[in-house]
Amino acid sequence: MNIAVIGTGYVGLVAGTCFAEMGNDVICVDNDLEKLKKLEQGIIPIYEPGLEELVKSNCREQRLTFSSDLDNAVKQSDVCFIAVGTPQDEDGSADLQYVLGVAEQIGKAINGYKVIVDKSTVPVGTAEKVTKIIKQNTIHPFDVVSNPEFLKQGNAVDDFLSPDRVIIGSNSEKATRIMQDIYSPFFRTGNRVVVMDVKSAEMTKYAANSFLATKISFMNEIANLCEKVGADAEMVRVGISTDSRIGNKFLFPGLGYGGSCFPKDVKALIKTGEDYGIDMSIIKSADNTNKKQRELFVKKITKRFGKDLSGKTFGVWGLAFKPKTDDMREAPAITIINALLKLGAKIKCYDPKAMDLAKRIFSDKIEYCTSSYDALKDADAMLLMTEWNEFRRPDFERIKGLLNQPVIFDGRNQYNAERLKENGFEYICVGYDTQEDRFAVA
Repeated sequence: MNIAVIGTGYVGLVAGTCFAEMGNDVICVDNDLEKLKKLEQGIIPIYEPGLEELVKSNCREQRLTFSSDLDNAVKQSDVCFIAVGTPQDEDGSADLQYVLGVAEQIGKAINGYKVIVDKSTVPVGTAEKVTKIIKQNTIHPFDVVSNPEFLKQGNAVDDFLSPDRVIIGSNSEKATRIMQDIYSPFFRTGNRVVVMDVKSAEMTKYAANSFLATKISFMNEIANLCEKVGADAEMVRVGISTDSRIGNKFLFPGLGYGGSCFPKDVKALIKTGEDYGIDMSIIKSADNTNKKQRELFVKKITKRFGKDLSGKTFGVWGLAFKPKTDDMREAPAITIINALLKLGAKIKCYDPKAMDLAKRIFSDKIEYCTSSYDALKDADAMLLMTEWNEFRRPDFERIKGLLNQPVIFDGRNQYNAERLKENGFEYICVGYDTQEDRFAVA
C-alpha cells in the first residue's frame, strides 16, 4: 500500500519506518530540510534502539523515502498519517495548529479517495475539526480515522512491530477495512485490532496514559508514607503487584514520570474535563504528586547537606527521563538540577545518550563528563536520576574512592540498601527513610 506519514518526529519516523518494514511504500514528509537531508544519509535525529538499522535498510530497498513535498506525497498515497506535534498550550490543552494546518494542505492536495489518519495524540473532537477543514478544501471523498499510538520510548520499534493492541477509531466501514489491511501483517497470531468510534479512540489514548501516570503517582505517595511509618516501599510494591488485578508495571517508586506523553496528556485531559464541566480530581492529584516527588528528592539532599549548597559538588548519573532514549522533555533531572543550582551547588553529569540535549538545556551551567565515573571525581555525593543498565552494577569501591564522602542519593531505588551500608555508604532512596532509620550509617 502507498502511505504518506506527515511529520518525522518520534512517532512519525517510527511509524513510517515500521510500515515500510512490512512492505509498504512510505513517503515521510517534513518541512525541516536539514532533518530530511540527514535522514536520507541515514542520520537519525533521535536515539531509539533498532530504528537506525531499519531506516537504512528500508531506504536501500526504496520502500522508505523522505520528502518536503506534501502535495505530491498525498497524491501518491492511499492513506495519509498525520504525525505532527501537538505541544502543550499555556492552559494545558493540546495545541492543534500543526495538525489543522496539515489537514488544510491535505485537503488542497487530495486527488481521489483517501483515508486520513490522526496518529498524533489529539483531544476528543479533533477528527471532526480535521474533517471540516479538509471538506472546505476538496470535492473528493475521504474518511478521517483516529489511530492513537502507544509506543514506549526505548522500546518503540518492538512495540510497533509487535503491538499488544491497535486502536482504530472509524465511522466508515471502508476506512476500517483499509486500516485493518495495513495492520494485518503485524498480527501473525491472533487479532488484537480494536475497532471503535472515532471519539472513543481519541479518548482512549489520554485515558491510558493518564491511568499509567496515576499508577506511578499512587506508588510514589505510598512510598512517601512508607518513609514516615517505617515500612519498606519495595516490599509493599512486591506485595501489591502480585495481585493479578493490579499487576507489576508502573509501580516503581522514584522521581516520577516525565517525557513527551504522560505530563502533556495528563494536563490535556484535565483541561478537557474543565471544558466540559468535569473536575478530574484523581488525575489532578496524580499531576500534583508527580511535581512534589522531585521537590522531595531535593529536600532529601538539603536535609543531608543543608539548604546552602555553596561549595558542594554533586555527580549526576542520568539525564534522560528514562533509559534507552535521549529524550529530556519533562525529565526529573532538569527540575532537580535547576533547584540545586539555585541553592549554590556545582553539578557534574553523565548520560549515555542525552549529553548533547543537556548542553542545549543547561549550556555552561553544569559540567559535562565523558564517563559516569568521571562525574563522581571530587563530588560530595552521587545522584542517580536515570536507571540505565550500565549504572545497575557499578564498582562501588571505585565510587567510594572518587567521592569526597560515600553518599548516594538513588532516585530510582536501584541499589541494595543494606549491602551499601555494609560497604560504608550513606544511601538515601525513595520509600524508606534511610537518613534516620535502620539503613542509616552510624
